[in-house]
Amino acid sequence: MRKYLIVPMVILMLATAGCADKKEDKKDLTTAERTQLYQSAIESARDEEMNEAVPVITSGEADMAEAIFSLIGVTEEDMQAYAIAISPVNVKAYGIAAILPAEGRETVVSGGLQAYIDQQKSNFQQYLADQYEIAQAAKLETLKDGTILMVMCENSDTAADAIKTAIEAGT
Repeated sequence: MRKYLIVPMVILMLATAGCADKKEDKKDLTTAERTQLYQSAIESARDEEMNEAVPVITSGEADMAEAIFSLIGVTEEDMQAYAIAISPVNVKAYGIAAILPAEGRETVVSGGLQAYIDQQKSNFQQYLADQYEIAQAAKLETLKDGTILMVMCENSDTAADAIKTAIEAGT
């Protein structure tokens, strides 16, 4: 009987030890690695059509980067690593952002994202009821590693969970 208990315990101990090593190795991501992780997480949570229609911005040199930064009230200096996909046209409540704020800029980033959500709610309240519901269901949270995640899209719960899981698995 003891043999049957020892084997599962040994396997569990080995599996747990392996997980601890992986977590330690992944905590020290470079800015480029973290940006790639964010981009991959966002793109994996969307369908091909959205990936083509609303590109993920990961650099201030990208087309529309400054306009998008202005929409969410941040500058490139406010962010250490980021991936942002926001529809700049005012006919769709759509925006996903994963941002690791620069030191001391957490309030600026989270405040800017919350202001963007509030603006979208206001824009669509009397205009497009379905888009207003999407804006109402937007998610904004700070993950364990300090990443600020905003998700405003159809099925935002599912998308937010998928992105959060991908980011947490990579950090």
